[in-house]
Amino acid sequence: MKLVIERREISSRLFRFSAPLVSIAVALFVAGFLLLAGDINPLAAYQEIIVESLGSRYGLSETLVKTTPLIFAGLGVSLAFRMQIWNIGAEGQLYMGAMGATWVALFSGIQNHWLMLTAMFLAAFMCGGVWAGVAGFLRARWQVNEVIVTLLMNYIAILWIDYLVYGPWKDPRGFNFPYTAVFADTARFAEYFNTRLHSGFFLALACALILFLFIERTIWGYEIKVIGSNPKAAQYAGMQTGMAIFGVLFLSGAIAGLAGFSEVAGLQHRLQHGISPGYGYTAIIIAWLAKRSAIGVVIVSFLLGVLFVGGESLQLTWQLPVAFVYAFQGLILFFLLASDFFIIYRPRLIRR
Repeated sequence: MKLVIERREISSRLFRFSAPLVSIAVALFVAGFLLLAGDINPLAAYQEIIVESLGSRYGLSETLVKTTPLIFAGLGVSLAFRMQIWNIGAEGQLYMGAMGATWVALFSGIQNHWLMLTAMFLAAFMCGGVWAGVAGFLRARWQVNEVIVTLLMNYIAILWIDYLVYGPWKDPRGFNFPYTAVFADTARFAEYFNTRLHSGFFLALACALILFLFIERTIWGYEIKVIGSNPKAAQYAGMQTGMAIFGVLFLSGAIAGLAGFSEVAGLQHRLQHGISPGYGYTAIIIAWLAKRSAIGVVIVSFLLGVLFVGGESLQLTWQLPVAFVYAFQGLILFFLLASDFFIIYRPRLIRR
């Protein structure tokens, strides 16, 4: 007998829909063994994740707070993925967006609330876009691999922010802690229901809707999909692939930069060391799970927000390390990739 891998001519819609759900179920099953190894009942742990993240107004609000930067970063990464461009740098773009918004909040001197937030939005948008645009220019001009460039630029951005908060931007009245001065009220998002839920969440939903309409209803959105699916056909049709690559990476980074804006304006109200627990890296999983759909990004971001909040509860209840949450995310991505393989290919045993 010989194992042969054949490409499927077509997969049923039911199979394509159920495969990701099965992959998540398998990830839950495997993660259960990790919990058992730590003498934790998996069913009790999963129940606590749901109850703590969705079972109260506070839990739900915290889930939406975690969901907000995930939506922004996931939208940015998914847009690049639409063109088969692999933006692995959303984490660094988030940091640079936070830096741009912070500069406006601390040094612009703007007194009007709406003008301040608009200026912070634009600064974060441009800083994130320029940071990703470097990789776009190198890819479009010299075919430099954008995976390597965007990945390495994450570390540059994070270390640059550390330099600022440990150095020239450090709050002189902050007892030597690595963070800037607190923003004025004019540089903060409004909060709702006596919780930490802020306007950034609604801005993220609006961004998802706009991106969905942009991809599905505009000529440039159509060109993005064509270039991603068949670059040679796009060139033959006269599409400017080089400019499109640069533009998509710029816009991808700009949207990811808004995640940093939402964090400093809505949650932390200052720039500080470690402003992101890895939202930009999680965005890669979100974009893949969402199948590059803007609406799908919102749904998957919410589910991972549940996991983040529930994981924090597990840390307090059972002293479970945060590494478990990241391991669980890795398991989801691993089994999702496996499900994609079986959607496209079919293993078959044949006689020699």
